[in-house]
Amino acid sequence: MSASAAPSPFLEETVTHVHHWTDRLFTFRCTRDPGFRFLAGQFAMIGLKVDGRPLLRAYSMVSPPWDDGLEFLSIKVPNGPLTSRLQHIQVGDTVLIGRKATGTLLLDNLLPGETLWLLGTGTGLAPFLSVIREPETWDRFPRVVVSHTVRQVAELAYRDMIAALPQDEMLGELLAGKLLYLPSVTREPFPMRERITTLLASGRAATHLGLPPLSPERDRFMLCGSPEMLAETKALLTERGFVEGSSSSPGHYVIEKAFVEK
Repeated sequence: MSASAAPSPFLEETVTHVHHWTDRLFTFRCTRDPGFRFLAGQFAMIGLKVDGRPLLRAYSMVSPPWDDGLEFLSIKVPNGPLTSRLQHIQVGDTVLIGRKATGTLLLDNLLPGETLWLLGTGTGLAPFLSVIREPETWDRFPRVVVSHTVRQVAELAYRDMIAALPQDEMLGELLAGKLLYLPSVTREPFPMRERITTLLASGRAATHLGLPPLSPERDRFMLCGSPEMLAETKALLTERGFVEGSSSSPGHYVIEKAFVEK
């Protein structure tokens, strides 16, 4: 009698919704296996079968842990091995989801504080959409800033959803008056036409939101986005006495490094 085959490291899920924000950005939802568990801020390996073999990339969950589906935000790279194919998926198609979620953007990796800054550029917003819909976030922090920096106004994905959260039936009471949204655009006219690193360094980000200057005593940060933003923000925070956190040693800020483009 032959031994039973080992279970596949991937779940096969069905696409239930696709939304194209721009010619460079899209969102898709799929079914969720009841056994797939994750924490707000984590990512999983997501992909397609290409020539019979899995082609995968790291994607943060946009959806919160309590959602019965999974949602992801993706760029479209014309010659990208995966995204050039993924951008054409339709409802009913199958996507692969790695069984194990991981990542550093976890509340447990941060020390207690007053203001949690979630800094995302481009699709780096994704994990923070999960974090702000996790009730535990609001138990830990009296105030949360969602900062999203993009090139063009149309790329401010989920802008309406973030604005509507204070009226949400389930979460509204938890975050009313506590959620602050700081969108900025770098290549088109917009009230905040500036990179987030410039806004932080000048103090304009805090002033604009009516917050005191950045301080390791009060402020905590999660960073996800372009390599340049990560490097510049890390240098800025280090200069001001902030210490990077990890699962073994919680700190003032954490960085997701899984999406640095190679």
